[in-house]
Amino acid sequence: NLAKKEVELLEFWKENNIYPKMLKKDRSKSYILHDGPPYANGHLHLGHALNKILKDMIIKYKAMKGHYAPFVPGWDCHGLPIEHQVDKKLGNKKRDTSIIEKRKLCREYAKGFVDIQRDEFRRLGVFGDWEKPYITMDYAYEGTIVKEFNRFVENDMVYKGKKPVHWCPTCVTALAEAEVEYADKESPSIYVKFKIEDPNGVNDIEKGMFFVIWTTTPWTIPANMALTLHPGLPYTKVTTKDGEDLIIAEQLVQDCMAKTGYQKGEYKSDGVWSGAELEGIVCKHTWIDREVKTIVGEHVTLEQGTGVVHTAPGHGEEDFEIGLKYGLEVYTPVNDYGKFTEDVEEFAGQKVFAANEEIINKIKGLGALLGSPENITHSYPHCWRCKKPVIFRATEQWFISMEKKDLRQNALKEIKNTEWIPGWGMDRIYGMVEKRPDWCISRQRSWGVPITLIRCEKCNEFVTDRKVMEKIEQEVEKSGADVWFEKSEKALMPDGYKCLKCGSDEFKKETDILDVWFDSGVSHAAVAEADERLSSPADLYLEGSDQHRGWFQSSLLTSVGTRGRAPYKAVLTHGFVVDGKGKKMSKSIGNVISPQEITTKYGSEILRLWCSSADYRDDMKISNEILARLVEAYRKIRNTSRFMLGNMNALDSAAADLNTINKDDLLEIDRLALSMLQSLVKKVSNSYETFAFYEVYHAIYQFCIIDMSSFYLDILKDRLYTFDTDSKERKAAQFVLYNILKTLTKLIAPILSFTAEEIWQYLPGEKEESVFLSDFPEADEAFVDTELEKKWARLSDIRDEVNKALEIKRQEKFIGNALEAKIRLYLGAADFEVLQKQKDFLPALFIVSSVEIDKAEAPTDAYRSPEIGNVAVLVEKADGSKCQRCWNLATSVGDFDDHPELCERCYTVLNK
Repeated sequence: NLAKKEVELLEFWKENNIYPKMLKKDRSKSYILHDGPPYANGHLHLGHALNKILKDMIIKYKAMKGHYAPFVPGWDCHGLPIEHQVDKKLGNKKRDTSIIEKRKLCREYAKGFVDIQRDEFRRLGVFGDWEKPYITMDYAYEGTIVKEFNRFVENDMVYKGKKPVHWCPTCVTALAEAEVEYADKESPSIYVKFKIEDPNGVNDIEKGMFFVIWTTTPWTIPANMALTLHPGLPYTKVTTKDGEDLIIAEQLVQDCMAKTGYQKGEYKSDGVWSGAELEGIVCKHTWIDREVKTIVGEHVTLEQGTGVVHTAPGHGEEDFEIGLKYGLEVYTPVNDYGKFTEDVEEFAGQKVFAANEEIINKIKGLGALLGSPENITHSYPHCWRCKKPVIFRATEQWFISMEKKDLRQNALKEIKNTEWIPGWGMDRIYGMVEKRPDWCISRQRSWGVPITLIRCEKCNEFVTDRKVMEKIEQEVEKSGADVWFEKSEKALMPDGYKCLKCGSDEFKKETDILDVWFDSGVSHAAVAEADERLSSPADLYLEGSDQHRGWFQSSLLTSVGTRGRAPYKAVLTHGFVVDGKGKKMSKSIGNVISPQEITTKYGSEILRLWCSSADYRDDMKISNEILARLVEAYRKIRNTSRFMLGNMNALDSAAADLNTINKDDLLEIDRLALSMLQSLVKKVSNSYETFAFYEVYHAIYQFCIIDMSSFYLDILKDRLYTFDTDSKERKAAQFVLYNILKTLTKLIAPILSFTAEEIWQYLPGEKEESVFLSDFPEADEAFVDTELEKKWARLSDIRDEVNKALEIKRQEKFIGNALEAKIRLYLGAADFEVLQKQKDFLPALFIVSSVEIDKAEAPTDAYRSPEIGNVAVLVEKADGSKCQRCWNLATSVGDFDDHPELCERCYTVLNK
């Protein structure tokens, strides 16, 4: 019962302090893997399990290689999901609950799930300092968040401004780039005409012509302030069969007219202008009394639409940027809940997405709609917490500038200085940082670390005096971030403090909280630097590939912005967990498998094996069928180990070390097995070094099943079961088995931790208290023999052909098992010479009763190999009778009156 045995081994590790003992290494040779904190909400899913098990494999491998390799797990505890759960529990009491009480409930909720997840991670066999994790809601950590924020303030990199940001009307808060995920959404697609009022003297452009825009957000048209064209693109006039003149990018005419219902021949093009020539033309807004001018911008493309972009600076990043250049109003007639304000009279109070249809009908009624609306499905930003579509909306928010102190350029430089595994990770995060907007760090919620800035009520200046900042930092470090909500402004400032600018003593605290990505992003400062168990920069960050826009990026920016360097030397990413068909796991589809299910049914070991069974850098498939195959693979590896362990009786383990073996006492096949073991050690070590755990799994599986079970151990059985226990041959076999199993146990330990420990405890002889306190094996060059491996590769191929010939005769009922057979091998000269030297060993090699070899032409009834040349096999019935001890057929059976059932070999052993 694997699950039951695992619990016993967990207790063994805990009672004997194996993890702390594992850390008693030379700290000058350290390896720091810094844990990215999972969110303290809900039970673990398979993504969590994959992530922590991969980290555990690395930590255990590095520790066994002699590194000081601590693992300090962490949890991310602030943020919206926890606040939502608390709001749900509060129900109608939510409105009457103070912010202090609500924060207390959030803290209790997060603590509960930290405890639950801690137990679930431990159950997976993951080593770490579970009693002393880092938790982002700990007072000391919250104090560091405030200190790191203040460093950005003092570097003049933080500002407050009105800019369009991703806004979730459901959660009623701004979102950073990392909090937005893209999913398919159905939206209306419409083409809208804007009538020209003043051609601005442009040749052949007349009043009454139209510019045509395309949009999938009709709700933003009330906020339209301009029409943007590309300065270098050619535009043309299209005259329709209805006599209307439309201005459209020349290359998009055909596509636009087709989508708006016009056939070829129902319109014609005439004249060409560049976008730059069309700048400054005045149009009328579709229905609002507002002038809309044409402007130019490089962001306009020919990918789709008309080449004329409807521009609403209050509802789009690029619109905002071009609006700044032209001094356009940042107009946002939408409130926090995603509803139109009174500014848009006809639609006031309506939710913007719901108002789309009415807005389209109004545009159509005014004759400004070109063609008919269509619904299209496209990738659209959604809130990563509530999964609802978000909107772009300009609001007053706090930002970290990407340009001040050259943050963007310095971050890009550090990306290039970091090792990214796989390599495409660098291109991905580089592209994101290169194009990302300023970091919106403010949130309009309750559960988080506040933006600890205080404003003078008289002159509106924010206080950035070091004395005030230091006082706030100390208060938070001592009493936690709750102190910001518990104490007054004056209590948070030095006694008698007055505004340095105007002398006022009336102040107002900021009410927004910090983006939780800032919380986890400063873990390099709060943990890796501050915790004496760790150091910074870390050797490795390892998370899912979605963290290129999340934790990898927030950690990079917070470190580069305050320290001028990345917080990591290397970054490794893994894919997502999907079902057996490659589909995302979803409760609604019913394809979710939880780690708890797997652990209960099969044991955590199968889950650990799954983590190493495929290339985790791609998405990892899992299903009951995949698990069943892994259970079978695990059983084979375990049975191979059990066979070796079970044949170590009467082993002189003190003399079993490779260094004590006289190589002359080893059979050639024993030397082969030891040479193959050294090759395995090299391959597995290299794969661990490059984090290619799937290569480790496949190499070990191949070694156990093909090299050992099907070949070496199969051949060894006769020696182990029938030779005298004191014979040199049997002792040599046991010595080899001992060394193979001891080495193999160490090789599998980082992956199959429970199984390795179980084997280790049964291994005879002196050894470390735990496999994890032993050294990872190094290949012993004295036992590497590549020429021998090449030679035996040919013998193994011949053995495969012999087995095929025997199987044919078994099917024909000519023999029952292979020991009833005698075989004649007809070989080419080279093979004959090799096998002649092994003549006495050939019956054991082929597991038959006798073997003869010949260079003559094979008879016609011999089996000829279709795979390899110059080999033919003739299967005959063996001479003699069956020995009841070794099961070989021999003519000597019956020669001994006191044991007529034995062959000469077995009789000699028993009478020794």
